[in-house]
Amino acid sequence: MAKGGKRGVRVTRNPELVPGVRRYGATASAKRSATYKHTKKGLGKSTPKAAPQRADKLEGKYYAADDTKVALRSHRPTQRTTRLRKSIKAGTVVIILAGRHRGKRVIVLGQLKSGLLLVTGPYKVNGVPLRRLNQSYVIATSTQVDVSKVDVSKIDDAFFVRKAAKKAASKDGEGFFAKDSAKPAVNPARKAETARVDAALAEVVKATPELRAYLGAKFTLTRGQKVHNLKF
Repeated sequence: MAKGGKRGVRVTRNPELVPGVRRYGATASAKRSATYKHTKKGLGKSTPKAAPQRADKLEGKYYAADDTKVALRSHRPTQRTTRLRKSIKAGTVVIILAGRHRGKRVIVLGQLKSGLLLVTGPYKVNGVPLRRLNQSYVIATSTQVDVSKVDVSKIDDAFFVRKAAKKAASKDGEGFFAKDSAKPAVNPARKAETARVDAALAEVVKATPELRAYLGAKFTLTRGQKVHNLKF
């Protein structure tokens, strides 16, 4: 017990001026309590790095007489193909988590150069045509489908690009705020390609028991179910 203190009451050398603020800081408090005398030298300190030597002090070094051009560092982003999760590959059945087709099960046909997944319903089973999906918005299941006979080599990212329709300009500016009531027409080539891919998958779906019903059913959660405890 410190001098002048009552029995059972602890007296501190660093009193609290206001709640959360002490009279002495960390450095001043350590100096007053002489904690440095009980600390081993070099403990917890990293080895100092050697200072770099100047160019004119190095032996055998010289400067080039002519200026040599050095390529500047480019800050442009490099395009790299997104890595697929180990659970996703061609033929994997995945569950869509976002968009107009959320909750539906689709079949992965491959990965495009943009890193997006190429998937299909098929369309006649659950209404999902050929689409591109980000793997962040799907849940991979353990169900696998043989898609080795389905040829999708001609389908790329340009296949899904739509041409924007030009709006007629008006003098009073009302055409800028006008909304088109008619839906944009689907490219006939896209319809034909979807029918071709679905025809190749129809035989696989028909030969696999209960696969058509599985693809046609939507994924939903009931009360009490926890996603992290489910096995897909």
